Amino acid sequence: MNQILFAGAFSLFMTLIGTPLLIKLLARKGYGQFIRDDGPRGHHGKRGTPTMGGIAFILATLIAYALTKVVTGSGASYPGLLVLFLLAGMGVVGFLDDYIKIVKRRSLGLRAGAKMSGQLIVGILFAVLAMQFADSRGQTPASLRLSFVTDFGWTIGPVLFVVWALFMILAMSNGVNLTDGLDGLATGASVMVFGGYTFIGMFQVENSCANAMTMSNPASCMEVRDPLDLAVIASALMGACFGFLWWNTSPAKIFMGDTGSLALGGALAGLAICSRTELLLILLGGLFVLITLSVVIQVGAFKLTGKRVFRMAPLQHHFELKGWSEVLVVVRFWAIQGMCVIVGLGLFYVGWALG
Repeated sequence: MNQILFAGAFSLFMTLIGTPLLIKLLARKGYGQFIRDDGPRGHHGKRGTPTMGGIAFILATLIAYALTKVVTGSGASYPGLLVLFLLAGMGVVGFLDDYIKIVKRRSLGLRAGAKMSGQLIVGILFAVLAMQFADSRGQTPASLRLSFVTDFGWTIGPVLFVVWALFMILAMSNGVNLTDGLDGLATGASVMVFGGYTFIGMFQVENSCANAMTMSNPASCMEVRDPLDLAVIASALMGACFGFLWWNTSPAKIFMGDTGSLALGGALAGLAICSRTELLLILLGGLFVLITLSVVIQVGAFKLTGKRVFRMAPLQHHFELKGWSEVLVVVRFWAIQGMCVIVGLGLFYVGWALG
Protein backbone atom coordinates (compact mmCIF):
# COMPACT_ATOMS: atom_id res chain seq x y z
CA MET A 1 0.00 0.00 0.00
CA ASN A 2 3.03 2.28 0.26
CA GLN A 3 2.79 2.76 -3.50
CA ILE A 4 -0.59 4.46 -3.10
CA LEU A 5 0.78 6.93 -0.53
CA PHE A 6 3.92 7.65 -2.54
CA ALA A 7 1.98 8.27 -5.77
CA GLY A 8 -0.45 10.68 -4.13
CA ALA A 9 2.29 12.58 -2.30
CA PHE A 10 4.58 12.85 -5.34
CA SER A 11 1.84 14.14 -7.64
CA LEU A 12 0.49 16.58 -5.03
CA PHE A 13 3.95 18.07 -4.50
CA MET A 14 4.64 18.36 -8.23
CA THR A 15 1.42 20.20 -9.07
CA LEU A 16 1.72 22.51 -6.08
CA ILE A 17 5.22 23.49 -7.18
CA GLY A 18 4.93 23.02 -10.93
CA THR A 19 1.61 24.74 -11.65
CA PRO A 20 2.81 28.30 -10.82
CA LEU A 21 5.82 27.71 -13.09
CA LEU A 22 3.44 26.68 -15.86
CA ILE A 23 1.29 29.75 -15.17
CA LYS A 24 4.30 32.02 -15.69
CA LEU A 25 5.29 30.23 -18.89
CA LEU A 26 1.81 30.35 -20.40
CA ALA A 27 1.31 33.99 -19.39
CA ARG A 28 4.63 34.96 -20.95
CA LYS A 29 3.59 33.33 -24.22
CA GLY A 30 0.13 34.94 -24.07
CA TYR A 31 -1.75 31.63 -23.99
CA GLY A 32 -4.88 33.03 -22.38
CA GLN A 33 -8.43 31.70 -22.25
CA PHE A 34 -11.00 32.78 -24.84
CA ILE A 35 -14.35 33.71 -23.24
CA ARG A 36 -17.63 33.39 -25.14
CA ASP A 37 -19.60 36.61 -25.48
CA ASP A 38 -22.91 34.77 -24.96
CA GLY A 39 -21.86 33.36 -21.57
CA PRO A 40 -22.52 34.87 -18.11
CA ARG A 41 -21.20 38.43 -17.98
CA GLY A 42 -19.23 37.74 -14.83
CA HIS A 43 -16.93 35.49 -16.84
CA HIS A 44 -15.69 38.26 -19.14
CA GLY A 45 -13.14 39.31 -16.51
CA LYS A 46 -11.48 35.89 -16.87
CA ARG A 47 -10.44 36.57 -20.46
CA GLY A 48 -6.69 36.08 -20.80
CA THR A 49 -6.29 33.74 -17.81
CA PRO A 50 -3.69 31.09 -18.75
CA THR A 51 -5.24 27.84 -19.96
CA MET A 52 -3.96 24.36 -20.89
CA GLY A 53 -3.29 23.81 -17.18
CA GLY A 54 -4.09 20.14 -17.65
CA ILE A 55 -0.47 19.80 -18.72
CA ALA A 56 0.49 20.20 -15.05
CA PHE A 57 -1.53 17.34 -13.59
CA ILE A 58 -1.05 15.02 -16.59
CA LEU A 59 2.74 15.29 -16.31
CA ALA A 60 2.58 15.12 -12.51
CA THR A 61 0.57 11.89 -12.67
CA LEU A 62 2.89 10.26 -15.19
CA ILE A 63 6.04 11.27 -13.30
CA ALA A 64 4.56 10.32 -9.91
CA TYR A 65 3.67 6.86 -11.22
CA ALA A 66 7.20 6.35 -12.58
CA LEU A 67 8.86 7.63 -9.38
CA THR A 68 6.66 5.39 -7.26
CA LYS A 69 7.76 2.35 -9.24
CA VAL A 70 11.42 3.32 -8.89
CA VAL A 71 11.23 4.08 -5.16
CA THR A 72 9.29 0.90 -4.28
CA GLY A 73 11.10 -1.32 -6.75
CA SER A 74 7.81 -2.59 -8.19
CA GLY A 75 6.93 -3.13 -11.82
CA ALA A 76 4.29 -1.48 -13.98
CA SER A 77 1.16 -3.37 -15.01
CA TYR A 78 -0.69 -3.46 -18.31
CA PRO A 79 -3.97 -2.08 -16.84
CA GLY A 80 -2.05 0.79 -15.24
CA LEU A 81 -0.16 1.63 -18.41
CA LEU A 82 -3.36 1.52 -20.46
CA VAL A 83 -5.14 3.97 -18.15
CA LEU A 84 -2.12 6.28 -18.33
CA PHE A 85 -2.16 5.95 -22.12
CA LEU A 86 -5.82 6.99 -22.14
CA LEU A 87 -5.06 9.94 -19.83
CA ALA A 88 -2.17 11.16 -22.00
CA GLY A 89 -3.81 10.38 -25.35
CA MET A 90 -6.99 12.28 -24.58
CA GLY A 91 -4.85 15.06 -23.14
CA VAL A 92 -3.01 15.38 -26.47
CA VAL A 93 -6.33 15.72 -28.31
CA GLY A 94 -7.40 18.40 -25.85
CA PHE A 95 -4.05 20.17 -26.13
CA LEU A 96 -4.40 20.42 -29.92
CA ASP A 97 -7.89 21.85 -29.43
CA ASP A 98 -6.65 24.44 -26.90
CA TYR A 99 -3.61 25.31 -28.98
CA ILE A 100 -5.70 26.08 -32.06
CA LYS A 101 -8.09 28.20 -30.01
CA ILE A 102 -5.28 30.28 -28.56
CA VAL A 103 -2.59 30.44 -31.24
CA LYS A 104 -4.78 30.30 -34.34
CA ARG A 105 -7.42 32.52 -32.69
CA ARG A 106 -10.19 30.16 -33.76
CA SER A 107 -12.71 30.14 -30.91
CA LEU A 108 -14.01 26.61 -31.56
CA GLY A 109 -10.55 25.03 -31.70
CA LEU A 110 -10.29 21.76 -33.59
CA ARG A 111 -13.03 21.16 -36.09
CA ALA A 112 -15.65 18.74 -34.77
CA GLY A 113 -14.63 15.97 -37.16
CA ALA A 114 -10.94 16.24 -36.32
CA LYS A 115 -11.58 16.34 -32.57
CA MET A 116 -13.88 13.32 -32.74
CA SER A 117 -11.37 11.44 -34.90
CA GLY A 118 -8.64 12.02 -32.35
CA GLN A 119 -10.83 10.78 -29.51
CA LEU A 120 -11.89 7.73 -31.53
CA ILE A 121 -8.31 6.78 -32.39
CA VAL A 122 -7.21 6.94 -28.75
CA GLY A 123 -10.35 5.18 -27.53
CA ILE A 124 -10.16 2.35 -30.07
CA LEU A 125 -6.48 1.75 -29.32
CA PHE A 126 -7.24 1.55 -25.61
CA ALA A 127 -10.21 -0.80 -26.09
CA VAL A 128 -8.34 -3.16 -28.43
CA LEU A 129 -5.23 -3.28 -26.24
CA ALA A 130 -7.34 -3.78 -23.09
CA MET A 131 -8.49 -7.14 -24.49
CA GLN A 132 -4.87 -8.33 -24.81
CA PHE A 133 -2.09 -9.17 -22.32
CA ALA A 134 -3.71 -11.98 -20.34
CA ASP A 135 -1.94 -12.87 -17.09
CA SER A 136 -1.22 -16.35 -15.72
CA ARG A 137 -4.88 -16.69 -14.69
CA GLY A 138 -6.13 -15.64 -18.11
CA GLN A 139 -7.28 -12.21 -16.92
CA THR A 140 -6.94 -9.31 -19.39
CA PRO A 141 -6.99 -5.62 -18.30
CA ALA A 142 -10.64 -5.33 -19.39
CA SER A 143 -13.46 -7.86 -19.33
CA LEU A 144 -15.83 -8.59 -22.22
CA ARG A 145 -18.73 -8.57 -19.78
CA LEU A 146 -20.62 -5.54 -18.47
CA SER A 147 -19.94 -4.63 -14.87
CA PHE A 148 -21.45 -2.74 -11.94
CA VAL A 149 -19.66 -3.68 -8.72
CA THR A 150 -18.08 -6.55 -10.62
CA ASP A 151 -18.76 -8.40 -13.88
CA PHE A 152 -22.26 -9.69 -14.57
CA GLY A 153 -24.26 -11.06 -17.50
CA TRP A 154 -23.11 -12.62 -20.73
CA THR A 155 -19.97 -11.91 -22.71
CA ILE A 156 -20.71 -9.13 -25.22
CA GLY A 157 -17.89 -9.98 -27.62
CA PRO A 158 -14.92 -7.87 -28.78
CA VAL A 159 -16.79 -5.67 -31.29
CA LEU A 160 -19.53 -4.63 -28.87
CA PHE A 161 -16.93 -4.16 -26.15
CA VAL A 162 -15.01 -1.67 -28.31
CA VAL A 163 -18.27 0.22 -29.01
CA TRP A 164 -19.17 0.21 -25.31
CA ALA A 165 -15.69 1.35 -24.25
CA LEU A 166 -15.76 4.15 -26.83
CA PHE A 167 -19.15 5.30 -25.56
CA MET A 168 -17.84 5.45 -21.99
CA ILE A 169 -14.66 7.28 -22.96
CA LEU A 170 -16.44 9.85 -25.12
CA ALA A 171 -19.25 10.35 -22.59
CA MET A 172 -16.95 10.89 -19.61
CA SER A 173 -14.36 13.03 -21.41
CA ASN A 174 -17.03 15.33 -22.79
CA GLY A 175 -18.91 15.24 -19.47
CA VAL A 176 -15.88 16.58 -17.60
CA ASN A 177 -15.35 19.07 -20.42
CA LEU A 178 -18.90 20.43 -20.00
CA THR A 179 -18.46 20.61 -16.22
CA ASP A 180 -15.26 22.66 -16.58
CA GLY A 181 -17.01 26.02 -16.74
CA LEU A 182 -16.48 27.48 -13.26
CA ASP A 183 -13.32 27.96 -11.20
CA GLY A 184 -12.44 24.68 -9.51
CA LEU A 185 -15.72 22.90 -10.29
CA ALA A 186 -14.42 20.06 -12.47
CA THR A 187 -11.13 19.79 -10.56
CA GLY A 188 -12.78 19.46 -7.15
CA ALA A 189 -15.35 16.98 -8.44
CA SER A 190 -12.58 14.91 -10.03
CA VAL A 191 -10.67 14.80 -6.73
CA MET A 192 -13.69 13.12 -5.12
CA VAL A 193 -14.16 10.52 -7.86
CA PHE A 194 -10.47 9.63 -7.97
CA GLY A 195 -10.57 9.35 -4.18
CA GLY A 196 -13.44 6.92 -4.59
CA TYR A 197 -11.45 4.85 -7.07
CA THR A 198 -8.46 4.82 -4.72
CA PHE A 199 -10.69 3.23 -2.08
CA ILE A 200 -12.18 0.79 -4.60
CA GLY A 201 -8.72 -0.27 -5.74
CA MET A 202 -7.55 -0.84 -2.16
CA PHE A 203 -10.67 -2.86 -1.38
CA GLN A 204 -10.21 -4.97 -4.51
CA VAL A 205 -6.60 -5.69 -3.54
CA GLU A 206 -7.72 -7.06 -0.18
CA ASN A 207 -10.47 -9.14 -1.80
CA SER A 208 -8.79 -10.12 -5.05
CA CYS A 209 -9.42 -13.61 -6.41
CA ALA A 210 -5.64 -13.87 -6.76
CA ASN A 211 -5.59 -14.05 -2.95
CA ALA A 212 -8.67 -16.25 -2.65
CA MET A 213 -6.76 -19.07 -0.91
CA THR A 214 -5.99 -16.79 2.05
CA MET A 215 -9.48 -15.28 2.34
CA SER A 216 -12.02 -16.35 4.94
CA ASN A 217 -14.74 -16.37 2.27
CA PRO A 218 -13.13 -17.18 -1.10
CA ALA A 219 -16.51 -17.14 -2.86
CA SER A 220 -16.75 -13.35 -2.38
CA CYS A 221 -13.47 -12.57 -4.15
CA MET A 222 -13.33 -9.87 -6.85
CA GLU A 223 -11.84 -10.79 -10.23
CA VAL A 224 -9.82 -7.68 -11.24
CA ARG A 225 -6.44 -7.58 -12.97
CA ASP A 226 -3.81 -5.65 -10.97
CA PRO A 227 -6.15 -3.56 -8.74
CA LEU A 228 -3.18 -2.19 -6.77
CA ASP A 229 -1.81 -0.41 -9.82
CA LEU A 230 -5.25 1.07 -10.55
CA ALA A 231 -5.36 2.40 -6.98
CA VAL A 232 -1.87 3.87 -7.43
CA ILE A 233 -2.98 5.76 -10.55
CA ALA A 234 -6.22 6.93 -8.91
CA SER A 235 -4.19 8.20 -5.93
CA ALA A 236 -1.72 9.97 -8.23
CA LEU A 237 -4.59 11.65 -10.09
CA MET A 238 -6.28 12.63 -6.83
CA GLY A 239 -3.08 14.20 -5.51
CA ALA A 240 -2.37 15.94 -8.82
CA CYS A 241 -5.87 17.42 -8.95
CA PHE A 242 -5.61 18.51 -5.30
CA GLY A 243 -2.42 20.41 -6.04
CA PHE A 244 -3.87 21.93 -9.19
CA LEU A 245 -7.01 22.98 -7.28
CA TRP A 246 -4.86 25.23 -5.09
CA TRP A 247 -4.29 27.41 -8.16
CA ASN A 248 -7.53 26.65 -10.00
CA THR A 249 -10.02 27.55 -7.28
CA SER A 250 -11.79 30.93 -7.41
CA PRO A 251 -10.35 33.24 -8.55
CA ALA A 252 -8.53 30.80 -10.83
CA LYS A 253 -4.94 31.60 -11.75
CA ILE A 254 -5.08 28.95 -14.50
CA PHE A 255 -7.69 26.83 -16.29
CA MET A 256 -7.27 23.16 -17.15
CA GLY A 257 -8.68 23.66 -20.66
CA ASP A 258 -9.68 20.79 -22.93
CA THR A 259 -6.16 19.45 -22.30
CA GLY A 260 -7.16 18.63 -18.74
CA SER A 261 -10.87 17.92 -19.03
CA LEU A 262 -10.60 15.37 -21.83
CA ALA A 263 -7.69 13.70 -20.03
CA LEU A 264 -9.54 13.43 -16.72
CA GLY A 265 -12.67 12.06 -18.37
CA GLY A 266 -10.62 9.49 -20.24
CA ALA A 267 -8.84 8.42 -17.05
CA LEU A 268 -12.18 7.99 -15.24
CA ALA A 269 -13.52 5.80 -18.03
CA GLY A 270 -10.29 3.78 -18.08
CA LEU A 271 -10.39 3.19 -14.33
CA ALA A 272 -14.03 2.11 -14.50
CA ILE A 273 -13.39 -0.34 -17.34
CA CYS A 274 -10.26 -1.88 -15.82
CA SER A 275 -11.70 -2.07 -12.28
CA ARG A 276 -14.93 -3.72 -13.50
CA THR A 277 -17.14 -0.86 -12.23
CA GLU A 278 -18.41 0.52 -15.54
CA LEU A 279 -22.05 1.17 -14.62
CA LEU A 280 -21.10 2.29 -11.11
CA LEU A 281 -19.27 5.22 -12.73
CA ILE A 282 -22.68 6.70 -13.60
CA LEU A 283 -23.19 7.26 -9.87
CA LEU A 284 -19.59 7.92 -8.83
CA GLY A 285 -19.35 10.60 -11.54
CA GLY A 286 -22.92 11.75 -10.93
CA LEU A 287 -22.22 15.46 -11.30
CA PHE A 288 -20.65 14.97 -14.73
CA VAL A 289 -23.66 12.87 -15.78
CA LEU A 290 -26.13 15.44 -14.46
CA ILE A 291 -24.46 18.33 -16.27
CA THR A 292 -24.24 16.35 -19.51
CA LEU A 293 -27.95 15.50 -19.26
CA SER A 294 -28.77 19.19 -18.82
CA VAL A 295 -27.18 19.90 -22.21
CA VAL A 296 -28.99 16.97 -23.84
CA ILE A 297 -32.31 18.13 -22.39
CA GLN A 298 -31.72 21.74 -23.43
CA VAL A 299 -30.82 20.87 -27.02
CA GLY A 300 -33.58 18.28 -27.35
CA ALA A 301 -36.29 20.55 -25.93
CA PHE A 302 -35.26 23.46 -28.15
CA LYS A 303 -35.29 21.33 -31.29
CA LEU A 304 -38.68 19.78 -30.45
CA THR A 305 -40.53 22.77 -29.00
CA GLY A 306 -38.42 25.84 -29.78
CA LYS A 307 -38.25 26.56 -26.03
CA ARG A 308 -35.44 26.23 -23.50
CA VAL A 309 -35.78 24.32 -20.24
CA PHE A 310 -32.83 26.12 -18.61
CA ARG A 311 -31.77 29.74 -18.90
CA MET A 312 -28.45 28.44 -20.18
CA ALA A 313 -26.76 25.07 -20.46
CA PRO A 314 -24.62 23.47 -19.03
CA LEU A 315 -26.54 23.46 -15.75
CA GLN A 316 -24.03 25.47 -13.69
CA HIS A 317 -24.59 28.53 -15.90
CA HIS A 318 -28.38 28.28 -15.40
CA PHE A 319 -27.91 28.89 -11.68
CA GLU A 320 -25.44 31.69 -12.34
CA LEU A 321 -28.07 33.46 -14.45
CA LYS A 322 -30.56 32.94 -11.62
CA GLY A 323 -28.31 35.07 -9.41
CA TRP A 324 -26.18 32.50 -7.60
CA SER A 325 -22.56 33.53 -7.16
CA GLU A 326 -19.92 31.40 -8.86
CA VAL A 327 -18.51 30.20 -5.53
CA LEU A 328 -21.99 29.25 -4.30
CA VAL A 329 -22.64 27.16 -7.41
CA VAL A 330 -19.29 25.43 -7.12
CA VAL A 331 -19.62 24.55 -3.43
CA ARG A 332 -23.18 23.24 -3.80
CA PHE A 333 -22.25 21.21 -6.86
CA TRP A 334 -19.26 19.82 -4.96
CA ALA A 335 -21.70 18.76 -2.23
CA ILE A 336 -23.81 16.95 -4.84
CA GLN A 337 -20.72 15.19 -6.20
CA GLY A 338 -19.60 14.25 -2.70
CA MET A 339 -22.97 12.63 -1.99
CA CYS A 340 -22.77 10.74 -5.30
CA VAL A 341 -19.37 9.29 -4.34
CA ILE A 342 -20.55 8.34 -0.85
CA VAL A 343 -23.66 6.59 -2.19
CA GLY A 344 -21.62 4.95 -4.96
CA LEU A 345 -19.08 3.55 -2.49
CA GLY A 346 -21.90 2.38 -0.26
CA LEU A 347 -23.48 0.47 -3.16
CA PHE A 348 -20.07 -0.91 -4.07
CA TYR A 349 -19.66 -2.37 -0.58
CA VAL A 350 -23.23 -3.64 -0.35
CA GLY A 351 -22.95 -5.23 -3.78
CA TRP A 352 -19.81 -7.05 -2.69
CA ALA A 353 -21.33 -8.13 0.65
CA LEU A 354 -24.47 -9.49 -1.00
CA GLY A 355 -22.54 -11.03 -3.88
